[in-house]
Amino acid sequence: MSAPLLEVRNLTKFFPVRAGVFLRKVGDVHAVDDVSFTLHRGETLGLVGESGCGKSTVGKTILNLLRPTAGQVLFEGRDLGTLSHAEWRAVRRDIQIVFQDPMESLNARHTVGQILEEPFVIHKLGTPEERNIWARDLLERVGLPRSAVSRFPHEFSGGQRQRIGIARAIALKPKLIICDEAVSALDVSVRAQIVNLLLELQHDMELALLFIAHDLSVVRHVSNEVAVMYLGRIVERASSNEIYDQPCHPYTRALVSAIPLPDPGRERDRIVLEGDVPSPIEPPSGCRFHTRCAHAERVCAEKTPEWETVTPWQQVACHRWRELRGEIQD
Repeated sequence: MSAPLLEVRNLTKFFPVRAGVFLRKVGDVHAVDDVSFTLHRGETLGLVGESGCGKSTVGKTILNLLRPTAGQVLFEGRDLGTLSHAEWRAVRRDIQIVFQDPMESLNARHTVGQILEEPFVIHKLGTPEERNIWARDLLERVGLPRSAVSRFPHEFSGGQRQRIGIARAIALKPKLIICDEAVSALDVSVRAQIVNLLLELQHDMELALLFIAHDLSVVRHVSNEVAVMYLGRIVERASSNEIYDQPCHPYTRALVSAIPLPDPGRERDRIVLEGDVPSPIEPPSGCRFHTRCAHAERVCAEKTPEWETVTPWQQVACHRWRELRGEIQD
């Protein structure tokens, strides 16, 4: 297999908690803690988990929108943490992001043409006439009329605004796009259209996608591989088929059990998690999921589980995955 396009090694991001008159540091929010994964050109990695588990922080840290506390992010073998500001500008042509709320991510005072021409202006590409033509071409490519260049973001629907955001993301022909909950705020029918657009662009441009979402049914549709996060850590990673057909971690099993079935006559056996998600300021010892896990034993609270290989396409960090897998097969 070829070298990965993106490699994340032991990525960690803590946010300081300050209190008192002098705002002294009294702790840390463990937003992302020792996260590792790889992503190859033309493939999609789905990063899933509950809200607040650190998924979006991973994406923003990869882009250097947030500085990592520890760990490495390598893109085409280059350590992004060692790059200067000028070197980062060049890298940003190859790594783009599509945000959850298109209205918040688009400048309301600029026309769509100005928004789409901005990447070319920043990187000093083309003449004003060429940029205008390129902006119109981008709109056509994402399914919007070329005449939309003269309109403002508020004149479009949510799905149309997200198409504009995608058009801006592909303007410089990137190699990787981070989709940060890119379809979560859209209606179901529109969501399917946007997902299909992303898959079409991925095929045509050989894009790699880091697809961050909490809707597992959408993630299964778009992803080659899925990584499941809980409270700042990845607990299971596997091919899309493996993780949905034979989930090993109790948290993954609970998430999969919540996916609606397309047949109204069938029902899944829901696994309802009890208790609240622990505070990321003081995460539980050992396995972070043990406080909500019905299968937890003493070792789960005392020792952090190591990564174990289930199949060549599936790895899990759980002390009891073998017993749980046996229960499922029986």
